Amino acid sequence: MKSKRNNHIRRLLVIEAARLMYEEGVDQYLDAKRKAAKRLVGGYTLHLPSNGEISEEIYRMARFEEPDAVTQRLFDMRVLTMDVMEQLTPFNPRLIGSVSTGRIRASSDIDLHVFVDMPETLFRYLDELAWPYETKSICIRKEGRFMEFTHVYLDMEFPVELSVYPVQDLRVRGRSSTDGKPIDRLSAGRLRTLIMNEHPEQWEALIYCGGDDETRVGAFSD
Repeated sequence: MKSKRNNHIRRLLVIEAARLMYEEGVDQYLDAKRKAAKRLVGGYTLHLPSNGEISEEIYRMARFEEPDAVTQRLFDMRVLTMDVMEQLTPFNPRLIGSVSTGRIRASSDIDLHVFVDMPETLFRYLDELAWPYETKSICIRKEGRFMEFTHVYLDMEFPVELSVYPVQDLRVRGRSSTDGKPIDRLSAGRLRTLIMNEHPEQWEALIYCGGDDETRVGAFSD
């Protein structure tokens, strides 16, 4: 009986945390869990759900509430991502996160990893492109020590976040905070294949309206 009650509480927390992120724009999973726990059980509980459970519930909500809009937004975000990745080819961009998995919500941004040993090189490159951007240094605990990473935020149709890593990290795969599995980082070539497979009609329409696709988004390769 107690186990059944605990499972029920956990499920309610999943739904409320997902609603907070989907409808109220709470960005961080932990913040959503804490707010959900405070509203439903008055505070701390041992039965907080995993990030993966909340992510799946957000995806279910989005597909139920606005299936066509979500599909179109995902396609548009992926096409913009391809354009950005083509422009950033010298920095070996890799796509991660919700645009990669398809689990987007209204507040989702485009998460790219880029690789350069001197962030100033990237800044000069962005200046030459005349892209508006802001930078921020974020300190995180990694492998038992604190490390500082540069993040760049591009002001585009959809927000784009560039996480800057040294070149040697291109072959290093971290683990997802959502499911704990190694992060799958998509190259532009893999993203293009993903779009063609998951959005065939929209892709064909884009190519037809935009002319030669090599002119539209460039040639992508791993």
